[in-house]
Amino acid sequence: MVQPGKLSFDEDNFPYVDLGTVRMCMDKQEAPDWALEVARKELRETPDIMKESFEKLNQLLDEEKHLIVPREETYLKIYLRPAHYYPESAIKRIKNFFNTKIKHPEACRDLLPSKLKHVFDADILQLLPVRDQLGRRMITIHAGKKWKPSQVPLIDLFRGVQVMIWGAMVEPLSQICGGLVIIDMEDLSMTQIMQFTPSFAAMLLDYVQECICLRLKAVHIVNNSYIFNILFNIFKPFIKEKLRKRLHFHGKDFKSLHKHIDKSCLPAKYEGTASWEMPHSSLTYELFHWYEADYEKAETYGFTEEYKKKK
Repeated sequence: MVQPGKLSFDEDNFPYVDLGTVRMCMDKQEAPDWALEVARKELRETPDIMKESFEKLNQLLDEEKHLIVPREETYLKIYLRPAHYYPESAIKRIKNFFNTKIKHPEACRDLLPSKLKHVFDADILQLLPVRDQLGRRMITIHAGKKWKPSQVPLIDLFRGVQVMIWGAMVEPLSQICGGLVIIDMEDLSMTQIMQFTPSFAAMLLDYVQECICLRLKAVHIVNNSYIFNILFNIFKPFIKEKLRKRLHFHGKDFKSLHKHIDKSCLPAKYEGTASWEMPHSSLTYELFHWYEADYEKAETYGFTEEYKKKK
């Protein structure tokens, strides 16, 4: 019998964490047929368009002499799927993504699970073991009382989020269906709020709105009280209309949350009916750490040192 919480491997040698009634894993295999049909309808993923888009994106990458990224179709899909197979949009995202690493080196350095174990040990970032009813990847961020800035600085929390986002970006199913974030503000205090500055808010929202290559379908804020407005006002000037429409504030009204995420996909903590409990984020670390070599490889992509010096 597999012990809950222990890293195990399926018949295809993919790792998973056994939670008793469900397995928490990364979906590395190709997306199922129903999702490929979604890709066809929503992302224009047809053989002819794909062929044309791969060719055009490769041409655009050829013009970027100082940008080093893999050219395999599997990798290029990371950027083409969220861009609905428009190569010009994809190359813009690629350049934005890697330019962010140059503009904000401290916030984007060492994006490796092993370098951020303390973040996951703090139980503030969690990969939920199931997707929502639409196949979207779900992660939770605890930015209230669980987060102790003295133990996990804000910049490390952001780096941990980036590790999780990259994990979703390379999942074929997440590339198609996208993802959502639940931000839990339970017992938020001035201790947490004082960590945020307008410059950090601008950087974070630039990353979310212009850089990540993931279809961010929704951000759900839960357990937010009146004090949350102080924090939100720091971010508000930098939120563009597209993201604004995808922000949902629920407070402690979980029935409101259930209008967006089926109760069967949520644990009891959010008044859901899932058979599993919210997993400790150290289990998320176990899973991501197994893919450390993939993260190390991803760290080698981007602009050349010569280009960085010019910037």
